[in-house]
Amino acid sequence: MSNLTAHVNSSSQAPGGVSDLKVVCFGMITPARVLVVDELPEWNSGAHWAEGAEFVSDDAAIVSGLLAGWGLDAELVGSALGDDDAGRRVVDMLRKMGVRGRFQLNQDIETPFEVNISDSRGGRTYYWNRRPELLRTLDDADLSALDGASMLYVDWYDSPHVERAMYRANELGVPVFLNIEHGHQDPETLVSLAPYATICQAVTDASQLGDDAERVARLLVENGVSIALVTLAAGGVVGMKDGRAFHVQAPALDVVDTCGAGATFSAAYIASLLSGSEFEQSLKFAVAAASLKCTVVGPTAFPQAEVNRLADALSCIRWKGPEGEEVSRA
Repeated sequence: MSNLTAHVNSSSQAPGGVSDLKVVCFGMITPARVLVVDELPEWNSGAHWAEGAEFVSDDAAIVSGLLAGWGLDAELVGSALGDDDAGRRVVDMLRKMGVRGRFQLNQDIETPFEVNISDSRGGRTYYWNRRPELLRTLDDADLSALDGASMLYVDWYDSPHVERAMYRANELGVPVFLNIEHGHQDPETLVSLAPYATICQAVTDASQLGDDAERVARLLVENGVSIALVTLAAGGVVGMKDGRAFHVQAPALDVVDTCGAGATFSAAYIASLLSGSEFEQSLKFAVAAASLKCTVVGPTAFPQAEVNRLADALSCIRWKGPEGEEVSRA
């Protein structure tokens, strides 16, 4: 029995359901704001923003908040924040979301900040402040939270600082969910991270416009991943497990803001998997959750009943590449 199977089986039999399971999210923490505009302005000009939201980023922080919102025990092991008003506000926001963790406030560090601009075409532009001294604080972060964990979530862009956590999870038999995005295009990144991941979420390229989802999925599997998830923005996801690939098309909804959609997909897939759902159902649940998130501003954990209703309306189709698809399972 693989580590992944063992954790899924134990989770589905847990008397208290997924609330008894602990997911550890490891990575950078930064306060962020998203602004929604009709379209990005020309250089040296401006644009009116219609809606906005404040949230805690990066993806590890977003995933932990969403999982807590869906009733899982989510613990965030993150980078240090400044011992300033911004840092203390971030900790307060995480506590109110139900995210557990030993958050570090350091007088020698200034809390970073991230700005996201979402437009009416479903795109986003982000500006972040990932300073080396902030990322280096991950190297000393306490990993004891991994003891007894059901899953570890990490992002490739926090590499190499995430590798220590991935190695420790492997030692403990804890499955690792790696968000590699387009990092698979760098052979060094692929070889250094994929062999230590159980589940890997990727995009075809930086803009998610590529049409080689199956090739990317096979590349990840060939490098040691058990489950490959290749998101395609409005195209949904292609998921591969046990040599079979499936496609779930995203539903046609009114898009307001795509910021955090990828992290929402990750969190939803993890929550569904740990509840004991079948592979295809987890794909549909994750696509539904990410799609609903795009209808509002900022990362949002929609009620599971609402996500399930949309997921039940989606089809999971056996992927056969550019030549066409055949229905595998509804």
